[in-house]
Amino acid sequence: MRGKKAPKRKLKPDARYNSVLVTKFINYLMSDGKKTTAEKVLYGCFDIIDKAIKDKKIDAEYETALQVFDQAVKNVAPQVEVRGKRVGGANYQVPYPVRGERKYTLTFRWIIEAASKKKGRPMRQKLAEELIAALSEEGDSMKKRSDVHRMAESNRAFAHFAR
Repeated sequence: MRGKKAPKRKLKPDARYNSVLVTKFINYLMSDGKKTTAEKVLYGCFDIIDKAIKDKKIDAEYETALQVFDQAVKNVAPQVEVRGKRVGGANYQVPYPVRGERKYTLTFRWIIEAASKKKGRPMRQKLAEELIAALSEEGDSMKKRSDVHRMAESNRAFAHFAR
């Protein structure tokens, strides 16, 4: 590694929900530096979720779209992942616990990827559907999480290489 490690920047909470997690998600959603477009997509998604809550399509325990978002992110967040490690000329998939910051990185990446794979609807609607599916532990992002956990479980025999 050359040079210094980049310093961690403090993110400002977003304007509407005053949440740093929402700001971070907007930054992941953003492409080509178009932050206002990413904000419109996410806030539109939250409006759709709020409407679903009012129409009783989502459990009564959730009152706001932010609560739905937080719970969906917690559901999708992985606990373990596998990384390749070369030992004695052979490559092993070694399970490692996922650190805090990386959990959000993987979670956001999987949710956005799962939403953008769907075709034929605006992104805000696809994102809302994916978050609602993740809330009830369904959907493509939850499938990705279970695949990662299954890989880690099946390679548990190599866990002693993690040291």
